[in-house]
Amino acid sequence: MNFFESLLLLLLSAVLLLQLAHRVSLPYPSMLALAGIGFALIPGAPHFSFDPRIALALFIAPALMDAAFDFPFGTARRLWLPLLVYAVGGVVVTAAAVALAGWAVAGLPLAAAIVLGAIVAPPDAAAATAVLSSMAIPRATDTVLRGESLFNDAAALLIFGAALAVQSAGGLDSNVALHLSIAIPGGILLGIAAAAVMRVLNRYVADSLGGNLLQFVQTFLLWIIAEHLGFSAVLTVVACAMTIASRGSPMSARMRVQSYAVWTAVVFVLNVVAFLMMGMQARDIVKDMSGAHLTQAITFAAIVVMIVVVTRFIICVGYNRAHAYIARRQGLREPATIKQAILASWCGMRGLVTLATAFALPADFPQRDIVVLAAFAVVIATLAIQGLTLSPLIRWLGLYSRDGASGELEALRGELASAALSKLDGVDLAEAELLRATFRLEHQAIRDPHASLPFEKYRKLALKAVAAQRALLEQLRAENRVNIDEYNLLLEEIDWRELSVLPVEARRIEETS
Repeated sequence: MNFFESLLLLLLSAVLLLQLAHRVSLPYPSMLALAGIGFALIPGAPHFSFDPRIALALFIAPALMDAAFDFPFGTARRLWLPLLVYAVGGVVVTAAAVALAGWAVAGLPLAAAIVLGAIVAPPDAAAATAVLSSMAIPRATDTVLRGESLFNDAAALLIFGAALAVQSAGGLDSNVALHLSIAIPGGILLGIAAAAVMRVLNRYVADSLGGNLLQFVQTFLLWIIAEHLGFSAVLTVVACAMTIASRGSPMSARMRVQSYAVWTAVVFVLNVVAFLMMGMQARDIVKDMSGAHLTQAITFAAIVVMIVVVTRFIICVGYNRAHAYIARRQGLREPATIKQAILASWCGMRGLVTLATAFALPADFPQRDIVVLAAFAVVIATLAIQGLTLSPLIRWLGLYSRDGASGELEALRGELASAALSKLDGVDLAEAELLRATFRLEHQAIRDPHASLPFEKYRKLALKAVAAQRALLEQLRAENRVNIDEYNLLLEEIDWRELSVLPVEARRIEETS
């Protein structure tokens, strides 16, 4: 079986597994992790050779760009304290605890042990958001969980890069020290400068397929340039995306919808490939181990898993109680309950970053087999145990609040409808009256759900009209009265009209539980 056939088999398997995950209400990263193990056990399963040097650029660059674009500087500034505790304190403490175990138990050199700590330190939001997007939890908790993953990744990858450079150089000499001293400020400045350049370049390819392609080229090129300059590629990409997002999206609505769809699909495919490749690489490592060596590796992996889970629990609950104590002393309301802290601690699943950094270890890395197996064990254990029990935990803690979250969202929609109506006040035109009638129906339905019948009638009538247009267009094509370009253009216009009247839950395409 050649590479192309093997890749198709993997992607087809992923589609089937994701449909199963959706039907049994499981987060898809947990299912992918289990699938990675399953593939490793299949006799004659496809084998992929992988160049470790491209792992971070291939898997991490687009994922970071996508996540950072959704988390501008304003949001980060508002939540600076919990993000600092989780993303910096949590990562540093976890990496240090794992590094100590790697040095004391596995006999790793100190720099190599720190590399392992950095690999397993950052939680991945993918598994958590796969559950959280289908449930409703307190908004502050949800925002922190989604934001901390981005900064966790950045902090962990900085530690990973620094420790790996020291390990590869055999120590912290003057060249390595100079490189590390300029990596962080240089990466941030390069990212901010690149954001300004990208905004200009993207104007020339707006609303085109070339524009989508350029976004990916820019992301990978930015990563490569940062690495060649000796800057932190991670901070370069993050600073670039957050700068663009903070200044408002420069894309048109048409380009934005298309771009979001493309980026979501690409990042999703990268997750699929990484998880399935995990099982294959673990199979090859285990196959070359002796029985005693395998026992040692499994024991060490179990220790690392325990350290990762317990450390996050201590940090989350400890920060929560300390923050609550300070708030009570100042006569303020507790910012978050201990239940929210327990939930945050259980959302520490590891995923794509841990896999990619494990893939990226050079072949001559000390005890690479034990380090990689420990990293894979953390991913599998956290996704299989925490990922599969996260939804029941939310319900058990009493944090499921769909009605409250829905009410907040409807209030925001009401404000948006009011803003639209205010712009139409005093405009005495037939066209304005048509718009006013539509927005009034929507506003009335939002303010009083019991009076939403007129808006539902409007929606049903609009969908019937759209269905009639689509049926006629199909007839026109069958009669060869439109060419393919005309057909696609008209079909797109009809589709947009349908999307504009569909309820929000019918407009989403997500692989969630």
